[in-house]
Amino acid sequence: MANSGSAVTDPLLCLRHSIASNHPPVPTTSPDVVASDPEPNLAIATHLQFTEPSRQSFALDIPTRFLSSEKSVDLRSIYFAWQKKDVAIPDYFASAEQLNEQLSAPEGAGGKVQHLVFVERLDLITWLEGASDESEYIKGLDVEATAAQAAGSAKVASGAAGGIATIPSSAAGTRPGKQIDPRLAEIYNGERTMGDRNSVLRGIKPTDFSHIRKSAETFLGRSRNRAGPASTGAANIASNPALVSLPKKPGRRPDPIILLSPSASSLLRMGNIKSFLDAGTYIPPDSSLAGSTSSANILHISRLLPSIDPQRPLRFILVDTPEQFKPDYWARVVAVFTTGQIWQFKGYKWQSPPDLFKNALGIYVGWRGEDIPSTVKGWGRGVVSTQVDKWNSHAGMQGRWRDREVVEGLWGAIEESMRNRGWGKDESPGVK
Repeated sequence: MANSGSAVTDPLLCLRHSIASNHPPVPTTSPDVVASDPEPNLAIATHLQFTEPSRQSFALDIPTRFLSSEKSVDLRSIYFAWQKKDVAIPDYFASAEQLNEQLSAPEGAGGKVQHLVFVERLDLITWLEGASDESEYIKGLDVEATAAQAAGSAKVASGAAGGIATIPSSAAGTRPGKQIDPRLAEIYNGERTMGDRNSVLRGIKPTDFSHIRKSAETFLGRSRNRAGPASTGAANIASNPALVSLPKKPGRRPDPIILLSPSASSLLRMGNIKSFLDAGTYIPPDSSLAGSTSSANILHISRLLPSIDPQRPLRFILVDTPEQFKPDYWARVVAVFTTGQIWQFKGYKWQSPPDLFKNALGIYVGWRGEDIPSTVKGWGRGVVSTQVDKWNSHAGMQGRWRDREVVEGLWGAIEESMRNRGWGKDESPGVK
């Protein structure tokens, strides 16, 4: 890999920086950053050349810090997933299979593109585009390597190390005592690359607190055998800060999931759900005014729910099929939009409507003035039914002020349902 002293040496960070600066990397067939020609075909390309934040090149088969099923994903799979960020999941899988066939051909570069499930791909794309600074699938940078690089920089700065000696200006015919710039250049080359927030917060020197745990266990053992009120032991622990239990670091709160109906008769589909829940305006899904495309199969919106977390908005994932669900994803489903058609629940973990709406809030949205289907009424209080005004193509979005009232009522029902099911500031029903 061609690199400079101040270059970012992590391929994931390089890809994120290049996307943010609107200078995407270019696949090539050579590690040479100067004389290599672009090769857009990933089946033939062997390297990925960056111009931002510095000119350098990475091999496409190099493993990255992104983990899928506890295994590192190579740079080719990461770059391919970003290239296909706007296509549907089936098209993404089909393109990956086609690329794998080309890679295994005699003229191919070899290797194999790894499939990312839809939540992993969404999390990766969100992180690469800068919409999120955290990812549960990306491990932190190597803190030991960062510490070694920092120590080397300190030696260069102090003069204890470095291959360029101080050169007096008398050798160059100038005033004696003046130093020239190579020393400064050496110091700049020794500067360490800044890591992400995880490596900075964790520091470079791990601290072992096991002795505190042992002291606490010894003290608590004596306290249990000693006769006397329980409050005495609690008071002694509070008086000794070394024996106070360390709080467990909360895990990253998973994103809640909202399932939509795939039925063509549904008033809310992938094409218009974002404008409805986010902007508070109903627009027909096939209208050009809708904010999303009907071909998208993954959307996300953010919403502040004060009774759950008054400071951080929750990011909701919206999908219309559970085909790519892992078993633990069902604990994150908080609402299901339905038209009253039972076939929608085929493939769900709970295929019986009573069981489904015991675990997630059901939502039915129909036209104002029309009867609510009897099947929806029969599902009881687990389903919230509401109605919106019919769309008037002549009036357009004018006069749809009642939509906002409907949307706020739905969010209130979702918030109450999530709170009753155990969602909190740093926890969810599936993660404690």
